[in-house]
Amino acid sequence: MKLLFFVLNKEELLEELLEAFLELNIPGATILDSVGMGAIITHDIPIFAGFKNLMQGSRPANKTIITVIEDQMVEKVVREIERVVGSLSEPGNGILFVIPVEQVYGFRKPFQPDN
Repeated sequence: MKLLFFVLNKEELLEELLEAFLELNIPGATILDSVGMGAIITHDIPIFAGFKNLMQGSRPANKTIITVIEDQMVEKVVREIERVVGSLSEPGNGILFVIPVEQVYGFRKPFQPDN
């Protein structure tokens, strides 16, 4: 099992991304409102206010999506995320990382459509 974290910078793509997760039979995810460090230091800490121009294009808020997936699903999920948001090698499309999970409790089974 893997724990996948994806910071979605373009909040307007959240619904499409969650639809893609459902199509991949991902049974659930946790979505958190999040703010990047750059937004905090350029808006809330006066000494760094001059860096605001360097942060152009960054968004004040984003969504962090957390989900547990099977090991073999990682590449499929990454491809689907990039289909929705664009290449993750491009700045501003989001940040994704995956870490191993030893044990999971309370995990729902993947969605199985009725046949």
